[in-house]
Amino acid sequence: MSDSTKRPRRRGAALEEAILRAAADELATSGYAGFTMDRVAARAGTNKNALYRRWPNRLALGVDAYRLLTATVQPPDTGDLREDALEMLRRANRHWSSPLGMILRELMAAAGGASELLTRLPDQSTDTTAATWLTILGRAVARGEAAPEALHPRVATVAIVLLRNEFVVRGVPTAPDDVLVEIVDEVFLPLVRRRGPAGS
Repeated sequence: MSDSTKRPRRRGAALEEAILRAAADELATSGYAGFTMDRVAARAGTNKNALYRRWPNRLALGVDAYRLLTATVQPPDTGDLREDALEMLRRANRHWSSPLGMILRELMAAAGGASELLTRLPDQSTDTTAATWLTILGRAVARGEAAPEALHPRVATVAIVLLRNEFVVRGVPTAPDDVLVEIVDEVFLPLVRRRGPAGS
C-alpha cells in the first residue's frame, strides 16, 4: 500500500472504537486465555501504548470487548409468566453454554473480587438483570397472573441466580432442561404466588 492510499491516522473516538472492535474480534477468536494487548494492538493497527492509555490492563479491555460482543436482547412476551421465565432461562443456558459463555466465565474468574469490573458485564449487572426480570413480572401483574407485591428484585431474579449457580458453583457445562423447569415450577412460580393474593 503506497503512502497516498494509507488509511488516515485515527485519533480519539475513532481510534478507541477501532481498538474495541479489534479486541472483540480477538476475544471471540482466542478466548480470554489467548487475549493479549499485543495481539489486540496488532489487529487494530496501533501500538500497545494506545491501549494502555484507555484501559489499565487486559482484563478491563476484555470486559469492554465482551460487552460489545453481547447484544442486548429484549425479554420474551409470550403472554404467560411460566413460558416467559422458561424462555429467559433457556436463553441464558444457551449463552452460558456457548463459546461466548466460556469467555464470560473466564472473565469472571480473572476478575475475582473486582466487583467494579463484574458489574460492567451485562450478564452480571444486578441492575440490568433485575430490570429484565421485573419487566416480565410487571407484565404478569398487568395480566392478573401475579400480585403487585411480587415486583421485588430478589423475587424477580431468583430463577436466574439459581441457574447461574449451576454454572459457577457446580461447574456444569450446560444445564438440562428439566433443571430449568424445576427452577421455574418449584421455586420461582411458588415464590411469586406467595407474594400477595393473586393466584392464592
